[in-house]
Amino acid sequence: MLLARVLPASVAVAEAFDDLAPAPLFAAEQALMAGRGERRRRQFATARTCARRALAQLGQPGAALLPGPGGAPGWPAGTTGSITHCEGYRAAAAVRTGAFLSLGIDAEPAHALPAGVLSLAAGPGEQRHLASLPQGAVPWDRLLFCAKEAVYKAWYPLGRRWLGLRDAEVRLDAAGTFSAVLRAGAVPAGVPWRYRGRWTAGQGLLLAAVAVPAAAGGAGALGVPGAPGAGVPVARAC
Repeated sequence: MLLARVLPASVAVAEAFDDLAPAPLFAAEQALMAGRGERRRRQFATARTCARRALAQLGQPGAALLPGPGGAPGWPAGTTGSITHCEGYRAAAAVRTGAFLSLGIDAEPAHALPAGVLSLAAGPGEQRHLASLPQGAVPWDRLLFCAKEAVYKAWYPLGRRWLGLRDAEVRLDAAGTFSAVLRAGAVPAGVPWRYRGRWTAGQGLLLAAVAVPAAAGGAGALGVPGAPGAGVPVARAC
């Protein structure tokens, strides 16, 4: 399972590579999808089914998972999780909140970003960092975007504020890890501003994940991050 490669063993995961399996929705979810295109409804239903499969591994009964503020799905009490979907892939992760404060997962197709997008998503320092990585094997620009999306999904349940792509400065490691530092102005007091995650590539996909541990209030919540960057919002509702 691709997603299991980038998350701790205690995190429950489920994934699908198409929308062929039956994926029933709760009435509230059906109402939310009313008027949407067939493709979007099937994608949503499969992703929610993955989320319920992950929750079932934690002993949680099935329930509607409706988007809240910021687009993040609401999770049953005592749990947290994250959902992602892209062309050819849907996945979800869930965990009990005693071990982790939040999770963030993102999947992207393993090809370069469209022209012009990198300059919106990454500052000059990040672009120089990408150029220093081994070229050819991985589309680093798309992976940077993927990692930032995972960071945002892990951060939003804690910070409850919009985060632009350039509000997080990411450093990728070719061995399969990454780190992120949020700019000072984006982070409320007491919320972690450093995040660490893992990434993997396979089957034409890139996956990135962040699991924020409950111990010590999260990942490296010490000090004040560096100089501000320009926020570039993107849509992240799942």
